[in-house]
Amino acid sequence: MRSPQRPLIDSIDTTGTAAVRIDELRVLHGEFVDFMLDYKFAIDEITTKFNILREDLHNANEYNPIEHINSRLKSPESVLEKVQRKKYPMSLASIRENVLDIAGVRVVCSFISDIANVRDMIAGQEDITVVDERDYITNRKPNGYQSLHLIVSIPVFRVDRTVRVPVEIQIRTIAMDFWASLEHKIYYKYRGEVPPNLLSELTQAAEAANQLDEKMESLHRLVDHNGERDSTPDRSGSLDFTALYESLLTDR
Repeated sequence: MRSPQRPLIDSIDTTGTAAVRIDELRVLHGEFVDFMLDYKFAIDEITTKFNILREDLHNANEYNPIEHINSRLKSPESVLEKVQRKKYPMSLASIRENVLDIAGVRVVCSFISDIANVRDMIAGQEDITVVDERDYITNRKPNGYQSLHLIVSIPVFRVDRTVRVPVEIQIRTIAMDFWASLEHKIYYKYRGEVPPNLLSELTQAAEAANQLDEKMESLHRLVDHNGERDSTPDRSGSLDFTALYESLLTDR
């Protein structure tokens, strides 16, 4: 079993010399690595769920709203920097409670209407608990950013314990994702100090992306995927598979 949680940073003596010994630092490092594994496994669980949904829809010849899935795990340095900046207690319990974006999964859809469908498919699963939800599509950010953000809690089954881990899920369209990726690169290049002319261009690009999404949604409705779905009743429980069995024997 794991040892009781302790502060990640030990006390500092009156002379200003760190009181944590090398062997204690090794213990702290091991505890933190194990803690981060919870989040790595939570990402694996969530991405598996989305991949199962994709394959299930494909097998049923249903329209698949999921274009692609990405994930990311914050680095230990990034996690601890955020804890320090926000002035949270430097303990594992505090990090679990306050830093909810350590594990992130992004799902990219084709159309705006897909976002709500994907949200409902994942949020409706029995072991998923929605902790927080922020709709930046209906309530666009001032800079033009659009996405649906969910914080969900999922059980992770370790060898010696089960722990519920928060995961941030972002669901957006291809156009929203393209714009957000460009905005991130620009802010990174200029270290947050983006020239006003570029900010104006970004805002215009966000509006163009939104208009594209609305146009593609209109075309999507004209095609009416829902009307093309197979409405044959599910008779799988009463089907007789004798003929299939005999054909398999013949093909040996």
